[in-house]
Amino acid sequence: MKKILLLLIAVFSGSQLSFAQEQKYDWKNMKPEQRKEVIQKMSPQEKMSLLKQFRENMMVSELDVPQSDQQEFKTLYAEYQERQNSIKSRFKPSEDYENMSDEEAKRQLNESFDIGQQLLDNRKIYAQKFMKVLKPQQVLQMYQTEGKMRSKILDKKQDGRSNSPQSRRP
Repeated sequence: MKKILLLLIAVFSGSQLSFAQEQKYDWKNMKPEQRKEVIQKMSPQEKMSLLKQFRENMMVSELDVPQSDQQEFKTLYAEYQERQNSIKSRFKPSEDYENMSDEEAKRQLNESFDIGQQLLDNRKIYAQKFMKVLKPQQVLQMYQTEGKMRSKILDKKQDGRSNSPQSRRP
């Protein structure tokens, strides 16, 4: 979690987010070392809260959500993220592939497909909810921005680690 938060802040620190209004820190103008130091002193709950707020603010900024709809969007986005995370947490694959039986591998593969379908179904449900606050183009952009954010985080994580094939999950 800490690494992801640090990566998020590093990756998107240049974006035009107004953390100064909602945070006691001016993240945009802090040096990377200063951001890292502040984050390291935070409790896990504070880190989670910062990550949540960061994602919400980034989406509001990227999607240019009107001021009048921002609170409703943030509430809905937090609900969506919580639901997605809840679904993802149900899948705990074993990575001991060499010692896995064919049946166990097939079971885990099918389980991963089921979880993937649940995630997709949830995105469809929330797309309808988001379209009550956003235009369809903005919803599409939101989902694409999430994908780009995941890719950047994975790329940053991979840069910090060995480039082994298992360091990056599909």
